[in-house]
Amino acid sequence: MGAAGAGRADPALVAPRHPAPHIRPYAFRRLDLAHTGQEAITELLRAGRIDTVVNATDALNATDGWARADEDLDAVNVALVHRLLAALDELPWPSRVVHLGTLHEYGDVPAGTLIDERIPPRPGSAYALTKLAGSQAVLDAVRAGRADGLVLRAANVCGPHPSPASFPGKLVGMLRRALSTGEPMTVVLTGARRDFVDVRDLADAVVRAVHSPATGHAINIGSGRATDLRTLVRLFVTSAGYSTDLIDERTRDVSGLGGAWTRADIRLAGRLLTWQPRIGLAESLAAMWTAATTDGPLQAEA
Repeated sequence: MGAAGAGRADPALVAPRHPAPHIRPYAFRRLDLAHTGQEAITELLRAGRIDTVVNATDALNATDGWARADEDLDAVNVALVHRLLAALDELPWPSRVVHLGTLHEYGDVPAGTLIDERIPPRPGSAYALTKLAGSQAVLDAVRAGRADGLVLRAANVCGPHPSPASFPGKLVGMLRRALSTGEPMTVVLTGARRDFVDVRDLADAVVRAVHSPATGHAINIGSGRATDLRTLVRLFVTSAGYSTDLIDERTRDVSGLGGAWTRADIRLAGRLLTWQPRIGLAESLAAMWTAATTDGPLQAEA
């Protein structure tokens, strides 16, 4: 979670479970939001005179990937959001919230679909279902006049410092092992095609959402392109400076968060946030590997 006080151009406080060494030295408060009560959240916001909150919490598990127990998904993706909104209700000043949802909230769509915000969400996994519930809670609160703000439905994220549980994060680990052991980089692929957005472009969208007058919308944030996973893997390895001969490709059906296709329609983000992605996939993947080899891997729980 990130938060800002009145009149401040940048977030004044970050409150994750653990510090991440690559983050600029903002004011930091260690907080396990999944197990923090509403009163403690209210006090944190009140003490810092926080009027804007960016909720980037997500029920990711760095060991098991997306396969978490339903109660864990609900605790982080839903219950926490309700506690945060209730905490904002207690503040004596108007508040704004920018909540990071996911493009997977839309669920399975036919291949070739340009997913725009008018498509009714039909999540097909427990993860996506709980993410939708959290996003809807924010939109309902905004429409009820409890706060103002936006939901950003983000595509799959790549670029520097990916979550170790994400597919790009796993690719970093696979390439590290292949280079250290001399063994092939074994990758299990599906026929899915996904929209990938660089984390720095996503961060830019968040900043624009914080300062935008727009409120009460869910806005898609992505590259506007669908990339098959085989192409992604090969582009990552070559962007890192290595031959695709390192890759041992295996193909099978693997359950995912959404359907087999995601491609975001990002025109609404252009209109409401004056935002568009600027970092291409090859540049993003190259930066992802550079960060991993320069700064070292993040701890799984960071």
